[in-house]
Amino acid sequence: MQRTDTVQVDIQDGTAVVRLHRPAVMNAVNAELRAALGEQLRALDANRDVGAIVLTGSGERAFCGGQDLDESATIDTDTLAGWLNRQHAMYQAVRDVSKPIVAALNGTAVGAGFQMALMCDLRVAHPTLRMGQPEVKAGLASIVGSYLMSLQIGHSLNQQLSLTGELITGERAHALGLVNDLVAPEQVLPRALERARALAALPGAALRTTKQRFRERTQAGFDDACSAGIRYQLECYSTGEPQRVMREFLARRDAPKTSNPSKD
Repeated sequence: MQRTDTVQVDIQDGTAVVRLHRPAVMNAVNAELRAALGEQLRALDANRDVGAIVLTGSGERAFCGGQDLDESATIDTDTLAGWLNRQHAMYQAVRDVSKPIVAALNGTAVGAGFQMALMCDLRVAHPTLRMGQPEVKAGLASIVGSYLMSLQIGHSLNQQLSLTGELITGERAHALGLVNDLVAPEQVLPRALERARALAALPGAALRTTKQRFRERTQAGFDDACSAGIRYQLECYSTGEPQRVMREFLARRDAPKTSNPSKD
């Protein structure tokens, strides 16, 4: 197994299982994970002994809980564009994988985690996990996520999910076509491995070039969404709303826990 502090890679019979590994914070994306994931995906794509990749999260709670709010809270209008460009580079690393890549959604997939899942070729989930785009609730515009959803679902539902920030279950995501396979929690990884290996067994050039064409057809839209995301997030940050929401969340999270006194 190859390890960094934030990403683990285990190659099993020619299939690489890549785990986002920050279970204490729901595998949230920070600078270290962002850089490590891109590096590992590029290395695996170049590795001739690897036929397919499964992307999943460590632990049972989450695939990925989105951006690390401790890191996000340090971002301001001067540093936002560079930070988002690094985030987009991580997304592009997922998009650029020429081999089959299957998301094994072992738990919550929201924000950046939801977006990474949508960029994989197939998604396997269990019925009760929650997923979606809650950005508006954090004072942020839903731009890249809404673009990625537009490739999977219709405009009306995309608008509803993007504007309300509501999360949906794995069961509903499967009914909507956002998830390909719905299985029991303990079967998520085995089914994702099965799917990845089945894809890897197909004629390689045909699979690679079909993936390439899907990427070509959507690259301009993805690039436009990333550029628009910077513009609109700068506007959001200029109001102070994201900073206020994150401060309030972190204050609640870090507040001393009090217990109710026992009654005699």
